[in-house]
Amino acid sequence: MELNIGQCASISKTITGEDIERFAEVVEDRNPVHLDDQYAKQTIFKKRIAHGMLGAGLISAVIGTKLPGPGTIYLSQTLKFTAPVYIGDHITAEVTVKNIRKDKGIISLDTVVVNQDKKHVIQGEAVVMHR
Repeated sequence: MELNIGQCASISKTITGEDIERFAEVVEDRNPVHLDDQYAKQTIFKKRIAHGMLGAGLISAVIGTKLPGPGTIYLSQTLKFTAPVYIGDHITAEVTVKNIRKDKGIISLDTVVVNQDKKHVIQGEAVVMHR
């Protein structure tokens, strides 16, 4: 696939309680802010939130399946978690080509995850290799 600066792709998902529980099981992060309603009520969030890396995983899904796509290898990723993701939120991970080094097959990508209100919940930049 020929890549161009400004090209973008995205994946969307509505986050469920089951998604959070399954993610916690896989990565063994059982922080009660993610899993315990009573505990979460006493936090600044007032209810359960998704793991930040669950949202970030959607960025990886875009990179590995859509842009640049299959065969892409992550070299680095920065992440800034700017707002919580709650059960029932519909989030969209979007990746935009920022820079291309054709001689090395290295691509810089702006990465962002937004919720249903278009509020940024994660921002960052990825550097990947794709030939």
